[in-house]
Amino acid sequence: MEQIATFPDLNGASIYITGGGSGVGASLTDGFMAQGANVGFIGRSDASAFVAEMEAKHGRAPLFMQGDITDTDQLRATMMQAAEAHGPLKVLVNNAANDQRHTLEEATPDFWDWMQAVNLKAYFFACQEAARQMAENGGSIINFSSISYMMGNAGYPAYTTANAGITGMTRSLARELGPQNIRVNALAPGWVLTQKQLDQWATPEDLAAHLGRQCLKEHLAPEDMIAPTLFLASEASRMMTGQCMVVDGGVVTTG
Repeated sequence: MEQIATFPDLNGASIYITGGGSGVGASLTDGFMAQGANVGFIGRSDASAFVAEMEAKHGRAPLFMQGDITDTDQLRATMMQAAEAHGPLKVLVNNAANDQRHTLEEATPDFWDWMQAVNLKAYFFACQEAARQMAENGGSIINFSSISYMMGNAGYPAYTTANAGITGMTRSLARELGPQNIRVNALAPGWVLTQKQLDQWATPEDLAAHLGRQCLKEHLAPEDMIAPTLFLASEASRMMTGQCMVVDGGVVTTG
């Protein structure tokens, strides 16, 4: 996707992204690097090929740290490693998530705990570490939520519960961290058609039904999340905090 806006304050900034090597996260890594930012990201799968692609494209490589975001000690360690490599953290993007389909009846306590660990707990403790690192210089935290809970979607209740929690957590942390000039916002995408979504969930019938709910009659792509995230990360949104910004082609409304 062609770069449509430039945010000079992101040039040279230290950015940390969870799940920054695939799907939406890979687009975000690319987008921040196009602004001149220094990106570190954690991911469970090997992202060496993606790192090489970014280095060829931008003339420098993002810092990839392989790990599991549900391991809080490992998550904190990678965030500190990124700060050592790129300087004080300016932006945290909590992006990694898992929307595995399930019913209420199928869910077990272990599955519930795992879903919350991936989709909410990791966000909370990444925010905690980011707040520690940003205490002196301020910064921006962006928590990816989802319109799925706003729509009242069935089919993944543990996931929608976590996303509602992300929005509530965002609002509370914005109030708590505001005096330190740390902004905390949520970004709620609509149905972004990553390769995983296309492979696992996107039937022709469901795609048509969802497009029918959108005001804008075009499916969302991972690249559509870049500019909104850059805006929330930059000083262009310097007086915006505690908000949940929806980017869904016009399915749900807020306010």
